Amino acid sequence: MRNPAKFSGNRPRLAAGAALIAALGLAASACAGGGSTTSTTSTGSPVPSVTGPVTITFQEVYGSKSQLATITKVVDAFEAKYPDIKVNLEASSNYTALFEKENAEVAAGTTPTIGMAYESEAQTWSNAQKIVPIKDLAGTNTPAEFSTFYTGVQNDLKLSDGNTWMWPLGKSLQLQAINETMLTAAGITSAPTTWAEWATDLEAVATKEKATDPKFAGLTVYPMGSGETLLEELAAGYGEKLYASDGTPQFTSADAVKALQFLQTEKTNGALAVGGSTTNLYPGESALTGGTGVEDITSSAGVNYEEAPSGDTLEFAALPGESEMQGANLVVYSTATTQQRAAAWDLLQYLASPSTQATWSQGIGYYPVTSQALTDMSSSYLSKNPWIEQTISNLNTAFTDPPYGWVTECGIYLETAVSSALSGTSASSALQTAQSACAAKQSAEG
Repeated sequence: MRNPAKFSGNRPRLAAGAALIAALGLAASACAGGGSTTSTTSTGSPVPSVTGPVTITFQEVYGSKSQLATITKVVDAFEAKYPDIKVNLEASSNYTALFEKENAEVAAGTTPTIGMAYESEAQTWSNAQKIVPIKDLAGTNTPAEFSTFYTGVQNDLKLSDGNTWMWPLGKSLQLQAINETMLTAAGITSAPTTWAEWATDLEAVATKEKATDPKFAGLTVYPMGSGETLLEELAAGYGEKLYASDGTPQFTSADAVKALQFLQTEKTNGALAVGGSTTNLYPGESALTGGTGVEDITSSAGVNYEEAPSGDTLEFAALPGESEMQGANLVVYSTATTQQRAAAWDLLQYLASPSTQATWSQGIGYYPVTSQALTDMSSSYLSKNPWIEQTISNLNTAFTDPPYGWVTECGIYLETAVSSALSGTSASSALQTAQSACAAKQSAEG
């Protein structure tokens, strides 16, 4: 399975708002608050330690090849350290299948011990009191491990009530996969560090390469995925994110319009091309490998899929400005018994430890969530992947979308806006259409 974190468009667009609320029998107003219904029931008292044999179930998406080998290695080591705890792994083929299964179990009250969740799923489940906050497991919102996480990771673990409800496993950021040979041939000596440099460099390489290959474009994006994420990062770089902290869309802000116009300009200048389909989610990857592009936008989880033409050198660098962070978190369901919660917390702490994070990162491709893991990673692995140490500090400034179901769904409207604008619609008009649709969705579900 190709990891969904490699490509934000492969992130499942679940109806985590109205549809799930209906399935749970919740009032629509439950989405608006955050954790107000759970704060009075969350004592913050740590659960007892495991006192005897206990089995916990962990639903995840790591059931194939190297991913399966890595999670099996980690769980085997955990069980050896905690012989009273047995961990049953239940793998789904992808995040869409996983969340469909979890949502059905949440509605039926048959949830496992530990599951995976994006922010919007966790928000909805916390409102319904279907998961427990970390303070009910550790006795505090900020356990000792919390302070070791990168700042962006810490922020991502909290929901709208300010409490920590999720626990990290691994994170990814978007990266530039660059044909360094082409860049050098165009007289460019280093990867761009500002959006202005990024545009100038793509244009320079495209101008040079088009002389021999008219099909060449600096970067090929799929609007129904990578283009939407790129728009969010551009807008953030200009000064205003596409969503307010409460999830209100800000698609028609001056910075949002400027960001989309930037993409239109680069398409006009030949530095940007549009490609992709439901059967080809990675047109930039194909262009880079085939020599018809100088760059692809990938992620830490997708590095191993990127290749340059034979004889050319590939390098990886951070995108300019802030990056949108990807990677599902872990949650503990409220159906877990006292002993299962204690065992779950032991596992969560183990997964966040530097040594386990080092193993996880090297086996799965995610960044470790703590800098301490770097000292436990193989020096040969780091030397082969210098981009890790060069870019990992960006997890301190990385952002995620606000944790609301309508925000997840509104990503579809943004994708359509990018596609429409790159097909000739004015940026302001395309974004106004997306704004109206998203505002209506927020009104219906918020």
